[in-house]
Formats: sequence, C-alpha cells, structure tokens
Amino acid sequence: MSNICTQVKGIIRENLKDILKLRSTKKLKSDGSYVSEGDLLMESLVKSMIRQNYPDYALVSEESPEENLKAINADKVIVLDPIDGTENFISGLKEWGVAVCVYESGKHVESMLALPELDLYMKNGDTFQKHSSRIVGISSSLTKEELLRLDDGFEYRIIGCCVYNMYNVLTGSFCVFENPKGAKVWDILPGLNLALEHKLKVTVNNKKYDGELLRPDQTYIFRIEQK
Repeated sequence: MSNICTQVKGIIRENLKDILKLRSTKKLKSDGSYVSEGDLLMESLVKSMIRQNYPDYALVSEESPEENLKAINADKVIVLDPIDGTENFISGLKEWGVAVCVYESGKHVESMLALPELDLYMKNGDTFQKHSSRIVGISSSLTKEELLRLDDGFEYRIIGCCVYNMYNVLTGSFCVFENPKGAKVWDILPGLNLALEHKLKVTVNNKKYDGELLRPDQTYIFRIEQK
C-alpha cells in the first residue's frame, strides 16, 4: 500500500497555520460557491508533493477542473478535495475537511478523511470507538423543497461539510448520511471506500457501490448507513 495519505496528513499539519491565515481570502466561482486562497494553497502543496514523489499519478481535484478529464483513463489516480466545506472554513467554523483517495489500475488503494482544526484523521486500517445514534446526516446542498421530501427520520443534522458527515457516519455518530441531490467524486470517494472497509451499507445512484473509480465530470447521489 502507498503512503500518500500519510504524506498528505503531514502536509496538513505542517502548514495548517498558514492555511488558516487565508480563510478570509475568498472569491466566487462560476457556480456561486466560494474558493479561498486556503483551498488553493492546500491544493498547491499536494500537487508539489505529487510532482516530486509520485510523478506517474494523475490528480483529480475540485480546484483544477481543466485537468480532471485527463485523469479518467490514467492507471494511477489521486482524488483530492483540498478543502471540503469552504463556506464553513471562510466563516470561521472548525467543521471543514480535506479528503484524499488513491486508485491504481481502477482499484481503490487508500483513503483519508481529515478534519484539521478538530485534529481528527481517519485512514484505512484505523480503529476507533463506535457510537450508536438515531441521527441522519444530510447534505447542505438541498433546497427547502428537497428537504420537505425527505423520509421521516428521528433527527436530522446539516453541517455543511461532507468530510465531517462521512466521519460521523463511520464512527456511528450518525446512523445514516445521504445526499439525494448529488455530489462530486472528490467529496465522496474517500468516505465511500472507508465505509466499505468498515462494513457499512453503501449505495451510489441507488445501486450497491463496490469501490469503483467514478467519473469526475458527473454527480452522484449516495447513501451510507449502519447495518
């Protein structure tokens, strides 16, 4: 197994102070969401590490869409969300994350979910305390009308960070995390594959998910639940 996720974890910890200094440097993207200089610094640091240590890997990243389609047919792929939950990040909330996933020959190799300001990290092979919950986590991208169409649940939580939500369903703090509207691969692939490792039920586009690499130019509805 590669140690790419471990190296990304080191990059986060070594540069967190500099990343946090950039949380107020925001600008609007074409889809109406924000990107900050913190997002771009994190991506730049990982890109530099890949160029130096893993030049045969292609990168799929939220902030470099012009390069993503080139990676579809690559044999070795790193999928990165440099900052997930940018709206939380620029607002001063600690619930934002970094997600990274590695594929070789179409097979998942390793993944990591990182919540840097909370000092929480989860990689393949990690063990952790498991909780029992009745809470359903849902995506903040849903409209009011879509929220009203949700099935009855005991309680719902909307946090605005997919990494945070994935971490919570993996640890059992949520019984379910779902996005019935759709998300991109950098949002979901690390959490989906860690969920498979920990024997959770995972569906993508209403079908059983088995760890395959998904296209970066599409969105995917998904549901992760405790068995």
